[in-house]
Amino acid sequence: MTPTQPTTTPRPTTSRLATPTSFWQQPVVLVVLGALLLSGGWVPYPSAWPSLLLFGAWLPYLVLERQLTQQGARKRRVFASTYFLLLCWNALTTWWVSYSSLPAGIAAVVLNALLMCLPLMAFRQTKKRLGNRVGYLSLPIYWIAFEQLHLHWDLTWPWLTLGNGFAAAPQWVQWYEYTGFLGGSVWVWAVNLLVFWAWFGRGGVRALASRQSRRWRWALPLVAVGLPVGISLLIGHNYQEKGPTEEVVVVQPNFDPYVEKFEGGDKFIPPSEQLTRYLTLSEQHLTPATRLVIWPETALEEAIWESTIESDFRIRRIREWLGRHPGVALLTGITTINSYPSKEAASATARHRDDVGYYDYNNAAGYFASASAPLAIYHKSRLVPGVEKIPPILSSVLSNIDLGGFVGSYGSQTERTVFAAPANASALRLAPLICYESIYGDFVSEYARNGATLLALSTNDAWWHDSPGYRQLLTYGGLRCIETRRDLARAANTGFTGFINQKGEVYQREPAWIPTASRGTVHLNTELTFYAQHGELIGPGAQALAVLLLLGAGVGALLRKQ
Repeated sequence: MTPTQPTTTPRPTTSRLATPTSFWQQPVVLVVLGALLLSGGWVPYPSAWPSLLLFGAWLPYLVLERQLTQQGARKRRVFASTYFLLLCWNALTTWWVSYSSLPAGIAAVVLNALLMCLPLMAFRQTKKRLGNRVGYLSLPIYWIAFEQLHLHWDLTWPWLTLGNGFAAAPQWVQWYEYTGFLGGSVWVWAVNLLVFWAWFGRGGVRALASRQSRRWRWALPLVAVGLPVGISLLIGHNYQEKGPTEEVVVVQPNFDPYVEKFEGGDKFIPPSEQLTRYLTLSEQHLTPATRLVIWPETALEEAIWESTIESDFRIRRIREWLGRHPGVALLTGITTINSYPSKEAASATARHRDDVGYYDYNNAAGYFASASAPLAIYHKSRLVPGVEKIPPILSSVLSNIDLGGFVGSYGSQTERTVFAAPANASALRLAPLICYESIYGDFVSEYARNGATLLALSTNDAWWHDSPGYRQLLTYGGLRCIETRRDLARAANTGFTGFINQKGEVYQREPAWIPTASRGTVHLNTELTFYAQHGELIGPGAQALAVLLLLGAGVGALLRKQ
């Protein structure tokens, strides 16, 4: 009998990336470097040039993932390295959420990083089943499919959508009027993969044969960066503000939400005195040409029943003031309560009390087209998870957050209500945006499709103190202006109050942390951009492709077993 030769298990193929040979290939270094580069689009004081870091930000992850794969690292180690990189990125960029509540801030960072692992784990499985080429091409598809999901489910938190990383560089992304901000996510991934392939070869592991071949491979990522920037600069240079003009006043009262704004604060200012400040600041900046005044989010904070709203003393004072200024309309933040006649008619977020029945609290906007016009109300519909909207599965975990009184699931509405023009400004049709809603591109574009000619943003900003949060929110508004080619008038309780033009440029801004107001001239565009007309196409397309890829990976796994 012939003795059998001992069998050996083949070791994973080694490569240039398999074993760390330098400081820059150490896993911990790659994790930290990746987090720092990804943070380039969300620096504390927004600036265009740090956004360039995004074009190499995923390279440390790609190197690390391939390196661990070649070493035959266990899934647990790969997941831990991936999660730690994403955790550091989230912590570096959204730490300021903890100003409202330390547990909420920690939860936002920890959970969002965990969710971000999902597309990266799907990429690894696809690469394993279908090979490197399909695997790497699947990575941006999975990521953008995840970003699309993150725009629409109960735990929505799209702050770190990659396309938002260019919010401080509107001159580079004028083509968002065609693609929306998810086009920026495609751009980031395309350049990162081209850089990775230029450096390590198409398979991600092969050293390039010669310096000459290396040179031409680098041409592709350079073109991928330069061409979109060049196109954007050309679009911006040729773009002219569109539409007739009107004069608008935005008011910044500067109430501290922790001690002055809400009842129970150490230095609480009564509602009547708060209203006096709003009216005084508005009066000081009015001219005969003023057609609209905008007050910030929850300007009228004490909740008012919508069924008896006209009897509230604040509403009566506002109407008296408008009566002295004919031709002026007013948009204000307001907290309302609306009731339902029965359980069957109540919304999913409705609460119940024996004495009042079913009802909803609403973070709302109220619009007075004139002193005598009926008060039109819009209910904020993109609600902050954990603060204004608590998914049932997390209600016991996330409900303990203090943001000035009521915490829980607020009411909302499905349609994007456009407030009608006042009689003397027929082109002035308002899209009432409330704070967090300005992060959502497709959501805002619905207003343009419904006829809005001006984005009117009411926000608070002061919840996050003097942090990057409110600065980044300001620049996000510029992206919405590009996507819809609408001007934006912004009224903050305190933070940044001012105006952004149709090219996403902040052209007038008041300092933060002082009571003031700003008067500006806005253009009222009626034309629809490609993005506003057709809505989000990239995100749903990526989701459809992601499903096909997952099915393909599943079939590949079955075939291998057979």
